[in-house]
Amino acid sequence: MATIEECRAALEELAGRLASASAAVREAAGVERTVSCHVTDLDVTFTGRLSGGRLEVRDVLPGRPSEPARIRLSTTGDDLLALVAGTLPFPRAWATGRLRLEAPLRDLLHLRTLL
Repeated sequence: MATIEECRAALEELAGRLASASAAVREAAGVERTVSCHVTDLDVTFTGRLSGGRLEVRDVLPGRPSEPARIRLSTTGDDLLALVAGTLPFPRAWATGRLRLEAPLRDLLHLRTLL
């Protein structure tokens, strides 16, 4: 089972990849949104902000946050690590329910190049 530290490192790696991504990907991530990632097996939520083509991981909170983020992901720690490592394809994780993604349709369409 993945640890909180491993999950945070994976999210930081994802943030680093986004920062060094192509201009088209950074433009798609240029929206200003709050984001959260609930790691179900650890019952913690990482919160952050997507702004100016950058993802900033800010806090880790026990359970679910009292105010939901605009873009919300939910998965297990092991699946989060596999998604970031590229061994679990995003479409398969989403289609099989191993990853839940909740966001307004407009945001999903705008962010489709990130997914």
